[in-house]
Amino acid sequence: MADDEIALQDERVKSGTTTFRNTILALFCAGFSTFALLYYVQPLLPVFSKSFDLGAAQASLALSVTTGLMAPAMLIAGSISESLGRKPVMVASVLASALLTLATSFAPGWPAILALRAAAGLSIAGLPAVAMAYVAEEIAPASIGLAMGLYIGGSALGGMAARLAAGLLADLASWRWATLWLGAMGIIAGVIFWRNLPPSRHFKKRPLSTRELISGFLAHLAEPGLRLLVLEGFLIMGSFVSIYNYIGYRLLAPPFGLSQTGVGLIFSVYLVGIVSSPVTGAVATRLGLRNVFWVMILIMSGGVALTLSGSLAVVVGGIALLTFGFFGAHSIASAWVGRRARTAKAQAASLYLFLYYVGSSVIGSVGGVFWQSHGWNGVVALVSVLLGAAFLISIRLIRLEPLAA
Repeated sequence: MADDEIALQDERVKSGTTTFRNTILALFCAGFSTFALLYYVQPLLPVFSKSFDLGAAQASLALSVTTGLMAPAMLIAGSISESLGRKPVMVASVLASALLTLATSFAPGWPAILALRAAAGLSIAGLPAVAMAYVAEEIAPASIGLAMGLYIGGSALGGMAARLAAGLLADLASWRWATLWLGAMGIIAGVIFWRNLPPSRHFKKRPLSTRELISGFLAHLAEPGLRLLVLEGFLIMGSFVSIYNYIGYRLLAPPFGLSQTGVGLIFSVYLVGIVSSPVTGAVATRLGLRNVFWVMILIMSGGVALTLSGSLAVVVGGIALLTFGFFGAHSIASAWVGRRARTAKAQAASLYLFLYYVGSSVIGSVGGVFWQSHGWNGVVALVSVLLGAAFLISIRLIRLEPLAA
């Protein structure tokens, strides 16, 4: 390795430093806010069904239109950050999505809600893909797994807190109050993010060029590992969202008969994602990403199987296992994408997240069709097939030739 390359590695942010702590605080808050504003609607889907006379698949559009537009927008946002810089794009993303959520609380009807949720998808897109690139560029290689795990842990906490708060506030007041409260929280988190995130030190500006944009994506798709990892993102995210989208319908109905607040409390198992991400990241750093990833897929599959039980405790345990496995798998895949991408890391991250959120949107809505036609058994069957495919791909990833450091 050349002397200048060694010096560059030495300048990257290492765990245990003040700069690392500030960076993680900022990214934790951004992840918390972004995924809170994205997923707070999940426990509200039955409320939307009742308030606007919608079927489960129609109500799921409150999430699917957001993730559906996020997916292609991230391809563009990641490329814009290659020219404008990482931090400006991320700050604009976090604050704009919070303002759109505030506006959603005043929406006059279902079409307006969907329009604002679609706009939120476009604005949210600027954070996830760019954050992955920022971590890959600014954090020392030995600390990337921990940094990505803590960032995704913030995402898990945001998703859990938002689901819990939305369910509780919907029972105490209305879905509009829940939305208003979460939008205000997003603004506070955005300000903390802006004030604490250090500017990029290793970012290399690239001019916006359609030709380079297309060639960059094609180059990433030509790399066998990246090609498989983006497909994994599609499968694991689609599986995870399908379970979370429709478990509320099952738990509200007999034999469980939970209240909206009770369903919201079930989503507190998201807390295991906060533990899973950094723990799995640290373990994968020691044992190797490829040696831990497939285990997370198996844990997800086991959790899904447990949700078939008629015991509430077993169902909750199954959701907890699914959540642990999902956040572990996602943190490993996110770090792995950054490691395998040699250039244009934001583009590689946005490509992974493009398929990740396409899975959320497409499979998340298809799960509603399976729920309406075959009940919970249908949803579990769909997800089990998807996770079976994800496991086979994870075995193929083990056999790939590692890239040189």
